[in-house]
Amino acid sequence: MSETSYVFQSVVAKKPAHVLGGKGCRITVRKDGKVYEDVIDAVTGAAVGALGWGDEDVGKYMAEVLPTHTYTFPAVIGNQHSEDLAKFYIEHSPKGAFASALWCCSGSEANENALKITKQYWLEKGKPKKNKFISRDTSYHGFSLGALSISENARADDFTDILIDQKQCVKMPVCFPYRYQKEGQSEEEYTQYLLDALEKLIIDNDPETVASVIVETLPGSSLGTVPPPKGYLPGIRKLCDKYDVLLHLDEVMCGTGRSNPNGGLNCWENYLEPGQFPDIQTVGKTLGSGYVTIAGVLVGPKIKEAYENGSGTVVGSHTYSSHGFNCGVALRIQQKIMREGLTKNIFEKGNLMGKKLTEAFADKHNIVGDVRGIGGFWTVEFVKDKKTKEVFDKKLDVGHKIQDVFFEKGLNVMGMQGCVSNRSGLGDFVLLAPSFVITEADVDEIVKRFVEGVEEYEQILKDGKHWE
Repeated sequence: MSETSYVFQSVVAKKPAHVLGGKGCRITVRKDGKVYEDVIDAVTGAAVGALGWGDEDVGKYMAEVLPTHTYTFPAVIGNQHSEDLAKFYIEHSPKGAFASALWCCSGSEANENALKITKQYWLEKGKPKKNKFISRDTSYHGFSLGALSISENARADDFTDILIDQKQCVKMPVCFPYRYQKEGQSEEEYTQYLLDALEKLIIDNDPETVASVIVETLPGSSLGTVPPPKGYLPGIRKLCDKYDVLLHLDEVMCGTGRSNPNGGLNCWENYLEPGQFPDIQTVGKTLGSGYVTIAGVLVGPKIKEAYENGSGTVVGSHTYSSHGFNCGVALRIQQKIMREGLTKNIFEKGNLMGKKLTEAFADKHNIVGDVRGIGGFWTVEFVKDKKTKEVFDKKLDVGHKIQDVFFEKGLNVMGMQGCVSNRSGLGDFVLLAPSFVITEADVDEIVKRFVEGVEEYEQILKDGKHWE
């Protein structure tokens, strides 16, 4: 018998699984009255965890920050903790990338603020007609109305009549080589096709009305960690420069150390050319490692300069923007991550996990169509037929059903649908995003349990016992 839940979220009539405790990458969970011990948390909620469960230092950080924090409304009185966190992020990014930061409470809120900052930037520059935002098909940037408007996702279907007009939130083709790179088409040719499509979209919509191009550097729950092909992000940067458009990179899930090749913070350092930066970037998730609620908007030098030379003020403020306690704790968490080399660790161990999963499914397991990702952010996509890439019937809900199988094997992952088309809901996949403290032994155990879960699910399908 399911317990009643008093929290109005997710499945309303059923109490969800609850974590009872944990340490590092391992958690103990109560689900439907049963206690599961030694569950490997291979996704940390929604790619949130960095330090893992039960970090002994975080409580000390909170105790250290608390006596130095008194709440003030950020539009009137600021706080040093938010200044220090902004300075840290700027100094640990490539020189010249960022000049300022705004801290908020969630990725949705970050992207919402980024849209408003972009719009005000163009007002400060004397270009009020620039009010169109170009983002991608099959994308997700958050669940607030503005963030949903720049998304292309089935989660928005019930709210389309109250979203920003889609003539103003324009969609360019999704970047997804596994699905949409044509047979015989080279990587360079596919990249050029995507860039040509974006340039045509900018021209067709009149560059004088286009405010920004918005891209998830490494997509998360929308598409499943598809690395951009060579030249794609540099090409977008060049098109934005050519037509005087801002480049907005969404790194809420993939950023803040989860997928950085240099022991730093930003995922785009894998892909942009030296000297190329986004104009505005949203971050979150691992920033507070789940211990405090915090996300952010990083602002490039030219945006800050336009504000300074214009009105000198930012229109609007949220009650908990740049909250001193959250910023102070997040800074100390980030300092520990850097001090202990954990961004390097997750990049190396994450790539090892991806390599071992790829090898495990290379020549067998017909339902595993693709393994993709980089650093600490990976996806396995499931298909009905490995050769044709045919998808499963949406009603089978393979992404969520196989998630349940993995959990019974002691592996917590995020099952999803919609990577082929968010609007249709077709395409089943699971996300893996473990904590930065993961060890090689943890990697081996994740791969082992994952393979066992796939084998069990394949047998369920073979026996015709799939449950709906």
